[in-house]
Amino acid sequence: MDETADGHSPESVVDFDKPEDETIEEVEDSEVAVSEEPAAVGDDTVTRHAERSPELYQRSLANAVTAARCADEMRAKNIVVLDMTKIASIVDFFVIATGTSRRQMHAIADEVNRKLKGEQRNTRLSIEGYRTESNWILMDFGDVVLHVFTEEGRQLYDLENLKADATRIDWQQVSVD
Repeated sequence: MDETADGHSPESVVDFDKPEDETIEEVEDSEVAVSEEPAAVGDDTVTRHAERSPELYQRSLANAVTAARCADEMRAKNIVVLDMTKIASIVDFFVIATGTSRRQMHAIADEVNRKLKGEQRNTRLSIEGYRTESNWILMDFGDVVLHVFTEEGRQLYDLENLKADATRIDWQQVSVD
């Protein structure tokens, strides 16, 4: 089986350059842009939080809250938003949610993709676990990473405990313009 440059099978990685009315499932082939060179200390990506403007932080927060609210509208369970800016240099927020079935997990991923791509004009970098029977779908939007788990997957990976140093955001109380 062929693999992408980062070792993933082509079926597990999806690029979202597709019309708005398609679901993720309808994307046939995808390509992932992978840098050939690793990030170095001092690279803009590695140090971006130190130079981050309040406006960019607020935009990332708005994206995370939009993703959480979207997951809530799709009846996801136990939605958590973690501010990762103090502990990670490559992502601002994790949005973690639980789906009760693969169908619901797909619906959550499709709707978050539609909202962030359409209304927020956010760029999706990749998705993993969508086309497999995985217990975890991961959508990377750059500033926000959405994790949709089965109940078993969420207990197994225990991201909230793994990222215990991250600040929890009360996404239901955040006002987004």
